[in-house]
Amino acid sequence: MAKFGKRTRAAREAVAGKENLSVSEAVALVKGNAVAKFDETIEIALNLGVDPRHADQMVRGKVSLPNGTGKEVRVAVFARGDKADEATAAGADIVGAEDLMQDIQAGNINFDRCIATPDMMPIVGRLGKILGPRNLMPNPKIGTVTMDVKEAVEAAKGGEVQFKAEKAGVVHAGIGKASFDAAKLEANLLAFVDAVQKARPTGGKGTYMKKVSLSSSMGPGVSLDIASATGN
Repeated sequence: MAKFGKRTRAAREAVAGKENLSVSEAVALVKGNAVAKFDETIEIALNLGVDPRHADQMVRGKVSLPNGTGKEVRVAVFARGDKADEATAAGADIVGAEDLMQDIQAGNINFDRCIATPDMMPIVGRLGKILGPRNLMPNPKIGTVTMDVKEAVEAAKGGEVQFKAEKAGVVHAGIGKASFDAAKLEANLLAFVDAVQKARPTGGKGTYMKKVSLSSSMGPGVSLDIASATGN
């Protein structure tokens, strides 16, 4: 515990008083402070001027990060027949129909992304209270309710990140690993921010992007200069 405490204090001291950093400065600082014994995830959080309780202020979307996330994504697919075979061939980890529904109802949620063909939605709909709060509910707006199962599975496995504003208007995601080159993390960060920027809802008024922060799994966060992150 003493060693962990010293690392934590050192990391906090390294970021103390440093605010509104450029993208390159923030990435270098957070990456340099990621000293845990595992490969920490680099995480971004955006505070948005929206109230997602209103439908016209919901922020939701997806983006394929140019350098992937460094995370192995487990994919579940609701499909039957040829589409089930297509999902398996594309690399889906779990494929099923009623049997998959029953597993989920029993609390077995061993996946990070859920995809469904449209004909499966009557079954998937019964799982809304379980999958919804976990941001796992298939949705046609982000391509997880689709007949093109192959493309959806490959996108999920290839570094596609989904995002959704939480109650306080915060969007967050992992954009890579501490072991990534700084340039790759910077490219992923800019791609993510750009996607959130483009997802600005029609009902949003005033300042949309209020704060952008970067951190590692175990490290303190730093704030970024918004203009540097958005290119404005």
